[in-house]
Amino acid sequence: MAVKDQPAASRRGSVWEVGITALRLGLTSFGGPVAHLGYFYEEYVKRKKWIDDKTYADLVAFCQFLPGPASSQVGIGIGLMRAGVWGALAAWLGFTLPSAVALSLAAVWLQHASLEEAGWMHGLLLAAVAVVAQAVGEMARKFAAGRLEATIAIAAAIAVLLMPGAWNQVAVIVIAGAIGAVRWRKTVEPSSVGIPPFIRRSTGFMLLSLFALLLIVLPIARASIPSALVALFDSFYRVGALVFGGGHVVLPLLEAEVVPQGWVTTSQFLAGYSAAQAVPGPLFTFAAYIGMAAFGWKGALVAAAAIFLPSFLLVLGAFPFWRWLRHQPRFQAALAGINAAVVGILLAALYDPIWTKAVNDPVDFTFVLGAFLLLAIWKWPAWAVVLVSFVGGWLRTLFG
Repeated sequence: MAVKDQPAASRRGSVWEVGITALRLGLTSFGGPVAHLGYFYEEYVKRKKWIDDKTYADLVAFCQFLPGPASSQVGIGIGLMRAGVWGALAAWLGFTLPSAVALSLAAVWLQHASLEEAGWMHGLLLAAVAVVAQAVGEMARKFAAGRLEATIAIAAAIAVLLMPGAWNQVAVIVIAGAIGAVRWRKTVEPSSVGIPPFIRRSTGFMLLSLFALLLIVLPIARASIPSALVALFDSFYRVGALVFGGGHVVLPLLEAEVVPQGWVTTSQFLAGYSAAQAVPGPLFTFAAYIGMAAFGWKGALVAAAAIFLPSFLLVLGAFPFWRWLRHQPRFQAALAGINAAVVGILLAALYDPIWTKAVNDPVDFTFVLGAFLLLAIWKWPAWAVVLVSFVGGWLRTLFG
């Protein structure tokens, strides 16, 4: 009886209740990572009362400091606090499964469609222009508003446009982090955090070591083992481990990894990216679409597992060290530089391959302007704009 009188935030829950709650969110959470965090707050904090406001705010801050999909990582953290490691897995699976399945089915359908000639396809490509343009604008206001931050962003865009490739993007991120660590180390103020560790430091150290070790071992395995699935796992693990900012930022790194390999065409890639805007759940499930399009259901499983594995290792591994990490000015300063570079990398992706592939004439440009108006000014959800673009592209071909 005493247990029933305790507040929900002080009790351990079951893996089942975590999974079912996360599944419901995975089926209904449209709108991208910021919207996801709002859904999580309403469900986990206000309705379920599994954690309090301060713990939730600290958890969000914690996940924002890690590479990978922030909203998925917050869900993993809540699952960990509610039902342990299996709860973390259930929270991720429930939130991720609906969109992963939907995008895998979309990949199967698109494989049997005439992508280059379909009007609806071109409508999806134009929607991608508007979606990414809005993301660039919002991130620039947040992470590249100052003179030096804007300079880093533009320099990063120039670098990745003139020297394309996944490893060049990684180098740009590292250089920007080093600049930030030197430039802003004395201006960043550490903040308090109230997240309990939940995991022993020794376990956390092993998980973080595994995270780093895989970044070294997987490329070696890829070079040694003639397996397409090993190569797929390596590419998607690296993307999941190195994407700061989450969400749309995954686009340029993934494009550099999968299109040059010939796993998917540029048209397939951008069509899947647009489709990912129209389904609920995390944008990183775009990986399942690419894996399915390239290698069938085995590829979908491998790609989805690989891109989210770094998040598990980082969230669970960094929990016991978070208090210390948040009080390191150099670490926070480095993130300021990295975030500015991320804006530039996404800006470069907006031009190539998105703009160059989609916008061919003034009609295309006016279509993009209309979609951007709906997104940025009228605040339509992305899935609704994608649907309108899909129908508009089809009608343009039908009556054009």
